[in-house]
Amino acid sequence: MIKNNTLDIIKKHNLRLTKSLGQNFLNDENIVKKIVDAADLDKDTLVVEIGPGIGSMTRELAQRSAGVAAIEIDKHLIPALHDNLSEYTNIDIINNDVMKADITAIISEHMVKYNAKSVKVVANLPYYITTPIIMRFLEEVSGVDAMVFMVQKEVAQRMVSGPGTKDYGALSVAVQFYCKPQILFDVPPHCFIPQPEVHSTIIRLDILKEPSVKVDDKELYFKIVKASFGQRRKTLVNSLSNAGFLKKDKEQLKRILEDMGLKENVRGEVLSVQQFGELSNLLIQH
Repeated sequence: MIKNNTLDIIKKHNLRLTKSLGQNFLNDENIVKKIVDAADLDKDTLVVEIGPGIGSMTRELAQRSAGVAAIEIDKHLIPALHDNLSEYTNIDIINNDVMKADITAIISEHMVKYNAKSVKVVANLPYYITTPIIMRFLEEVSGVDAMVFMVQKEVAQRMVSGPGTKDYGALSVAVQFYCKPQILFDVPPHCFIPQPEVHSTIIRLDILKEPSVKVDDKELYFKIVKASFGQRRKTLVNSLSNAGFLKKDKEQLKRILEDMGLKENVRGEVLSVQQFGELSNLLIQH
C-alpha cells in the first residue's frame, strides 16, 4: 500500500469523500507508479495534476519531475494535501476548479518557477466531468506535450475507436483530431477507496504539433461532426440538412458526397477524421 496509507490520511483529517465530485482515491502503490511511468517524466517536465485528492500520486510525480502544479477543487482536502506533501518544495497546491482556472497562466507561471521545458498533464479524472475537462485542455490550452488520464473504461474505448465501430463518435473524432491516443492498462475497482462501480482505464494522449487534419474552418468542422453523430441512425445528408447551420439543400449535399466517393445514404458514423475534414472544406468551397 501507499506510504502514508490512504485510509490513515482520511481518518487523520476526518475527511468525508464527496460523491458529487466523484472522489475515489487510489490506494495501490504499484498502480500509482505505473501511471507515473506512463507519463515518462524527467527533471525538465512541469506536471499539471488535476484532482490530486490527498496527494498519493503527487508525491511520485514530484520525485520525477521539475515540479507539480496540483489543482484541487475541494477545499476540505487542502489541509490533508499540505500535510501529506510537506516534505516537497516543488509542489504548488492550487485550490481551484480546473474548468474555471486560467490553465495557460498556471502553466506559464510554473514553467518559469521550476525552470521547466515541457508540460504534461496527469489526472485521475472524476468520471462525471471527464469529457469537458479533456476537451478544455485540447481546445483551450497550448504548450502541453502529453496527457495521461485515468478514465472510465468505456470512455477510453470511445477515444481510440475508429469509423464504423459502435464506440466511434464525436469524442473519438475530437481526440484523434488533436492527438494520438493510446490505451495503456486497466485499473480494477479494488484499487480505490471507496471502490467505484465501474472499471477504469489509463489512457495516454500525445498532443500533435498540428491537428491530424488540415481544415479551413475548425468551428465548422466540429459543428459537422456534432451534427453527424447527433442522430446516428440518420443519413449524413439528413443530419446536416436538419442541423440548421448550413445553407445547402439535400441535392447539394449529395453532390459533395459524390465528389468524395461516398454514397448519398452514407451515415456519419463511417466517416474517418480525415473524411470529416474533406467534407468540411468542400462545404466551404461549394
